[in-house]
Amino acid sequence: MNFVEELRWRGMIQEIMPGTEEQLQKELTSGYVGIDPTADSLHIGHLVSVMMLKHFQRAGHRPIALVGGATGMIGDPSMKSQERNLLDEATLRHNQDSIKKQLANFLDFESDKPNAALLVNNYDWMKGISFLDFIRDTGKHITVNYMMSKDSVKKRLSGEGSEGMSFTEFSYQLLQAYDFYHLYKTMGCRIQMGGSDQWGNITTGTELIRRKTSGGEAFALVCPLITKADGGKFGKTESGNVWLDRKYTSPYKFYQFWLNVSDADAEKYIKIFTALSKDEIEALVEEQKAAPHFRPLQKRLAKEVTVMVHSEEDYNAAVDASNILFGNSTADALKKLDEETFLQVFEGVPTFDISKDELATGIKAVDLLTESAAVFPSKGEMRKTVQAGGVMLNKEKIENFDDIINNSYLIAGKYIIAQRGKKNYFLLIVK
Repeated sequence: MNFVEELRWRGMIQEIMPGTEEQLQKELTSGYVGIDPTADSLHIGHLVSVMMLKHFQRAGHRPIALVGGATGMIGDPSMKSQERNLLDEATLRHNQDSIKKQLANFLDFESDKPNAALLVNNYDWMKGISFLDFIRDTGKHITVNYMMSKDSVKKRLSGEGSEGMSFTEFSYQLLQAYDFYHLYKTMGCRIQMGGSDQWGNITTGTELIRRKTSGGEAFALVCPLITKADGGKFGKTESGNVWLDRKYTSPYKFYQFWLNVSDADAEKYIKIFTALSKDEIEALVEEQKAAPHFRPLQKRLAKEVTVMVHSEEDYNAAVDASNILFGNSTADALKKLDEETFLQVFEGVPTFDISKDELATGIKAVDLLTESAAVFPSKGEMRKTVQAGGVMLNKEKIENFDDIINNSYLIAGKYIIAQRGKKNYFLLIVK
């Protein structure tokens, strides 16, 4: 597999340094991506560079994931309008451990092959370098003029309302360049990859290597920043980032994010965020054109990414949960949901509070759904709908409008789902 060709047809190359493709075709090459450990989970904004590493390993090369323990203490000014909060070492170590577990879903760290993935932390080599040593041995090789010419610096200094850039942030470019130099010297790392906002920092690294090693060659490749077809920011929802860790974004919500992308975005994302072949993707695109209402692209995209990040079991559970609202699911499927997913499935439906005393003694369905909870405006209307087979509790039809409803109907000890017709859901919460 030709790595550069693979990325090119997937739309994952924005800029590439001359000689990069030739180097990768010549021999097994080590390449790295930097990951900022400001949280103990990656979010889907990280996935583009993680997928670059995945394809890199698939092509027979050695991927290195660099967790920026040292640079994470400073904060990268690229595309940022203000300085970041700094993290302590204990937090950074915890974040690194969590990130490695997530990366193991994409990269093979355990193989005894020469291209087994590596995880490194730049704090390990930065912590022993004094400030005087750094500015003497590294700072002298890169001019201020060169650093000021980078877009990330120019944008920050000229931005509206800019308060300028601290020396701490200005030094970030040099620290990232030193990482590349260190990996070049100690691990033979020849290429750095990342998002297009990193181009300036990465090329500073190739320049530092050239100057400190009397002409050593290093290479760079960056992918475009991912956007949505409507111009919105990729990976952001109303509730914030879409995380890979289930404690921040449940597998159900994660699956829903991918399932609900637009047709145009699905065609782009399935190339970037899956390892499906060109033929498979082209076949899915044709299917989508022939029957867009079946949404084969979104369904396959959501499946591939959910299985890769979580598991097949989580994917199946997310599909079952989705079918509760939009398909012909059963009472059993409803009862299988954990409470968190249950509440996410029914997020936004009308909610009524019911007294636990009413259910303890038993209450007629007609009284429950007209007086205790205004699911129906009148008893007469409810009677007609029951006769037409249009009233369900917990996905099971009510045969008689005066059936007795009691605690045996409760899901997780406190919920009942009422359904009026096919699409009108109501959540009854017992308090």
